Amino acid sequence: MSDADILVIGAGAAGIAAARAARAAGRRVQVLEARPRLGGRALTDGALGVPFDLGATWLHDAARNPLVDLARALGVALTDSDAARQEVSFVDGRRATAAEIAAYDAAWAAFEPAIAARAAAPGPDIPAADAAPRGGPWDATIAAWQGEVIGAWPLAAMSLRDFAANLLGGANLLPAGGLGALVARLGEGLPVTLGAPVTRLAWGNREALAEGPFGTLRARAVICTVPTSVLAGAAIRFDPPLPLAVQQAAHDLPLGAAIKLGLRASGEDRLGLPPHASTDRQVREDEALVPITFWPQGQPVASAWIGGPLAAAMEREGPAAAEALVRDEIAARLGSDAPRAFRPGALVSAWRNDPWSLGVYSHARIGAAGARAVLAAPLAGGRLCFAGEACHTEGLAATVGGAWLSGKAAAAHAIAASA
Repeated sequence: MSDADILVIGAGAAGIAAARAARAAGRRVQVLEARPRLGGRALTDGALGVPFDLGATWLHDAARNPLVDLARALGVALTDSDAARQEVSFVDGRRATAAEIAAYDAAWAAFEPAIAARAAAPGPDIPAADAAPRGGPWDATIAAWQGEVIGAWPLAAMSLRDFAANLLGGANLLPAGGLGALVARLGEGLPVTLGAPVTRLAWGNREALAEGPFGTLRARAVICTVPTSVLAGAAIRFDPPLPLAVQQAAHDLPLGAAIKLGLRASGEDRLGLPPHASTDRQVREDEALVPITFWPQGQPVASAWIGGPLAAAMEREGPAAAEALVRDEIAARLGSDAPRAFRPGALVSAWRNDPWSLGVYSHARIGAAGARAVLAAPLAGGRLCFAGEACHTEGLAATVGGAWLSGKAAAAHAIAASA
């Protein structure tokens, strides 16, 4: 490695976007990545015989997601997940009736207006759960979807104002070959050193000095894209210490917990379900929701999602416990023989146990809706910038698209500072 104009710490979506932008501006760039691979919290695995995303999966809000055009420029086919999805809901072990589905649809339609209205009201920030409709037969299911499933943590622990600001809309696209594979491909050709965690960053002078097992590296500006849970855990020693407001912002943007689990079909039995069957079931407030998609894009696999505190507990217990839970959910929906349609063993993610992520993606604690802007603000005239999904402030936080845009924004500050 040689010294650089701009050092990028982390080769996930934000780091790759920042490095690409800095190189396009003619800067000498060096990327240091602690893992032995590119992609960060986006990872496509082929152990099931088909591409399976163990991390980020969708290109959310496609109309304003920068990775959509990048994928198309590479010739990557994109599938509209919402159009392909065929929803199947269960109530007490049977398929929901038409009347129950109509009530479910009505409850979904009522959720976002209730959240938006309460978020716009004057007064202090409150838990997002306090603004959600309650008491209806499907309200607990929708709260579980929006909290533990989509947000990876309960709505009761999330800032209403931050949650409302990041409600997603628009189409959700699936890139052929997996989103993790796409992110890694976008990083090809960049000057990346893998297996190179930064343990100390001296940033108070005109030149920054990064130290780690790789040795030392000097740069005029630094873009740090490590996740907030890693940042709050002091995996990198900053010299001088970060401003207290920045430290607090990292603490106020913790990462949730989620497990992605894949099962491979053992034969031709498709359990009477159509391709890309997205299944859920009506749950009570004290129950966990485990959505399972069967045969996504016609592939012979089932993809399950465990989120929130239950996912954290399952990671502590190990992959066998998570697989047993999902097989029980399949049996509860489709009958006791249904789990036999899948081979023994499962592909199971473990992001909370990963020392370079310590979780999946961020949410703001109650009262900390402004933390993203604090973390995204450049320090020392742009010589130190933070980037990542937690730093996006325009509605795409907790997404790969938001991370990419955040990386580009940080690069603009670093490019100016390194002139």
